[in-house]
Amino acid sequence: MASMAAVEKKLLNSVHDRAVFRRRVRVLSEHLAQELGAAGTVLDLGCGDGSIAQAIMERSPGLSFRGIDVMLRPTSMIPVELFDGATIPAKDASYDWVTIVDVLHHTDNPGDLVAEAARVARYGVIIKDHLREGFAAYETLRLMDWVGNRGHDVRLPYNYLTRTEWRAIFDQVGLTPKSWREKLALYPFPASLFFDRRLHFIARLR
Repeated sequence: MASMAAVEKKLLNSVHDRAVFRRRVRVLSEHLAQELGAAGTVLDLGCGDGSIAQAIMERSPGLSFRGIDVMLRPTSMIPVELFDGATIPAKDASYDWVTIVDVLHHTDNPGDLVAEAARVARYGVIIKDHLREGFAAYETLRLMDWVGNRGHDVRLPYNYLTRTEWRAIFDQVGLTPKSWREKLALYPFPASLFFDRRLHFIARLR
């Protein structure tokens, strides 16, 4: 049974990589590079294997990334430190920016982690996450989450928030959105009709 489960996970990861992951890295790195600017130090919170951070640095060589994650992948594109998922192992204002890409919906209390990110960021926090808005949004996001993360044993609480709930967290932490994008074009047509919609956002917060 164990070997069968491993084969299933490997197959799932392979399909997701070809169909979704490579395009996602390319598109998100374009958006995030625009938000970060040409130079600075960046902490990638929940960096995974560092693929997005590496793609951003290829576009903007003046940016320097380090990562933290609750799980260490077998290989990583950037230096990664293990952390407990609650307290960022860094002093106040240690980095120019903190990026949090599709991480907060994997937590029970996203506001706590946003507050920690704000603490260690000198200029601001950039968040890419989901919006529980529109027809069958929860069900669609849950499907995407399972396909993208089940093969990596990522924790899946499916904690998706509405636009209003996100704004409440930012207000509580004292962060102000300076940019907000919902048209990210993460999926090719016709998959975009179902999986893009307004289910995703990128916010640059100061």
